Amino acid sequence: MGPMNTVEHVQTLGQQAKKASALMAKASAAVKNQALRRLAALLRENTQALQQDNAKDLARAQANGLSEPMVDRLKLTPKVLETCAQGCEQLAVMPDVIGEILGMKQQPSGIRVGQMRVPIGVFGMIFESRPNVTIEAASLSIKSGNACILRGGSEAIESNKALAKLVQQALVESDLPVDAVQLVQTTDRAAVGQLITMPQFVDVIIPRGGKGLIERISAEAKVPVIKHLDGNCHTYVDDPCDIDMAVRVADNAKTQKYSPCNASESLLVAKGVAAEFLPKIGAIYAAKGVEMRCCPKAKAILRQVSGAQLQDATEQDWSEEYLAPIISVKVVDGLDEAIAHINHYSSHHTEAILTRDHMHAQRFLREVDSSSVMVNASTRFADGFEYGLGAEIGISTDKFHARGPVGIEGLTSLKYVVLGEGEVRT
Repeated sequence: MGPMNTVEHVQTLGQQAKKASALMAKASAAVKNQALRRLAALLRENTQALQQDNAKDLARAQANGLSEPMVDRLKLTPKVLETCAQGCEQLAVMPDVIGEILGMKQQPSGIRVGQMRVPIGVFGMIFESRPNVTIEAASLSIKSGNACILRGGSEAIESNKALAKLVQQALVESDLPVDAVQLVQTTDRAAVGQLITMPQFVDVIIPRGGKGLIERISAEAKVPVIKHLDGNCHTYVDDPCDIDMAVRVADNAKTQKYSPCNASESLLVAKGVAAEFLPKIGAIYAAKGVEMRCCPKAKAILRQVSGAQLQDATEQDWSEEYLAPIISVKVVDGLDEAIAHINHYSSHHTEAILTRDHMHAQRFLREVDSSSVMVNASTRFADGFEYGLGAEIGISTDKFHARGPVGIEGLTSLKYVVLGEGEVRT
């Protein structure tokens, strides 16, 4: 496809999505759920064929020298496909929020005013590597009565095409418009530039990928963007706290998995509990090979831990998203300094306080300016599935429209509805 053809291709997708979105908005819950169940069945029936298409992407990725973790993300194993199928089935049994009316109240004039939940219309999703995102995005789009245009990474093109074909088959077999879910069929980068500058067709853009991709889209888009750039998440160990619980949670928040955006990257410890807490967590981090980048006070205490990998923290470390077995560690005077540090350095993703003081917990919840704030729980819970949203389309650290994990409701909008019996304004 030449540059002109790419632009035309994406514009055509936009026109088709706009038409399909009107039909999706009218579709009944039963029909949408039928399409989701059919998609789950198709994923299971076609597991072998999908793996053959996936093998082409894997071979190309290895030939191009893609790193092992990146190749791993591309794999459509039977387990990954089964998880996708189960995700579709879970969405199918969830209540349909489209058309629900909230907060209907009688006004002095006699009219009744409320808000109705409606689909956003058309969303564009731009994502890298993981082909299972094709199914996540498509299934959420169907459930929320939207149409979507998906642009996956070039490294997963064969897998994404094969998955998108099954989605369209499920739509057609359920009497829904085939264009409700469309995949950009070209790997030309100009397609992204076109998709994010078509407000006449696309209502919102959702990027999922590395910081570079998201920064580029945020800067160039002419359409609203739901995004988070990075996850510099904090765990604050308060004075007073249950030390054993704090050790368990701080360990899980960092080491349960290093690569997700909700893993803790920074550990703040109140000076009153530092001498008791730090050697205990330090021993666990040392055993797991986690490097600790410390302030002078933290380093002085952690020196006693045998095998501890200690470095002096630089100013940059307080803002860093490592996505690796590295954590910054700082001893703070108490709650006030912890809140000030988090609001200054965090990426406003997820922060947790571990405390036995109810008033401290309440202040932390109120004053920390992040999309998820937790008391006595691991930051690793910041996830649409764990929050009971069914699936998630991503996490938003913006303050408008959607904030935190974005599920079905994040793909909807509210419009005012007014019910009257002939009232006129005086």
